[in-house]
Amino acid sequence: MIAVDGIDPTTTPVHHLLCDGSFAVTVPSAGRLAASVATAGAAGVQAVLEMTDYAPIALREPVRSLVWVQGRLREVADRDVSELLDLIAASDPNPALLQVHSDESRYALMRLEIESVVAADSTGAESVAVGDLLAARPDPFCAMESCWLQHLESDHRDVVDRLANRLPGALRRGRVRPLGLDRYGVALRVESDGGDHDVRLPFAAPVDDVTGLSRAIRVLMGCPFLNGLRARRV
Repeated sequence: MIAVDGIDPTTTPVHHLLCDGSFAVTVPSAGRLAASVATAGAAGVQAVLEMTDYAPIALREPVRSLVWVQGRLREVADRDVSELLDLIAASDPNPALLQVHSDESRYALMRLEIESVVAADSTGAESVAVGDLLAARPDPFCAMESCWLQHLESDHRDVVDRLANRLPGALRRGRVRPLGLDRYGVALRVESDGGDHDVRLPFAAPVDDVTGLSRAIRVLMGCPFLNGLRARRV
C-alpha cells in the first residue's frame, strides 16, 4: 500500500527497489493519488510505502513483519517509462507491468525517492539505512520458504514438536506453528490463551544451501545423525 496525506491508502501491485536507492511503484492511473502527484509536478508529494509480510500458513495473526518506506513520490517522465519497465521486468516480470503506459493503461509508473526505512516485527521496530538496504541480498531460501513452512505444518508435525522442545516451558503449553525459515534460523509462533508469541531458534552458523539447512535443523531437533544415517562399522 502507498499512502499520501488526505487520500485513502492505495494498493500498488509493483514496488521495485532500484539501484539508485529509490522505489519504482505503480498506482491506479485514474485515482486521486495519480492526480495529486501529477498536479505537484517536479516537487512531488510526501508518501509512505507500506509492505506487509504475511505468513504462508493460516495463523490467528497472519502478519509476520512490516516495512515502511517514506519519501517523495514523483511521476516518471513519459520518455523514461519504457526503459524503466524493461529494467523492472528483467528481474521481476510482474503482469501488472503490461498495464502501464499501454493502450489499456490501468496504472501510472512513479518513483519514490527514499528518505527513511523502518522495519518492524514482533521484537520491535528498527531504522534501516538506505545503503544497507541496497547492499542486502535475498536469503538463499526465500523462494522456497513458503512451500517448506506449509509442508512442515501439514506433513511434519513431528519436526515442529521436536523444535518446540527447545522453547521455554511456559511457551510449550500453546499451539506451536512454523513461522519463518532463513539462513540464520527457524522462527516459531506460539498461539495460546495468553496471546501469541514469536520465538527464534538460531542456527549455530549461517547456512547457504539445502544440505547445510537440513543439518542445521537436525541439530536444533537434537537428532544424533547430524549428517544423515551412517553405515554401521563392523
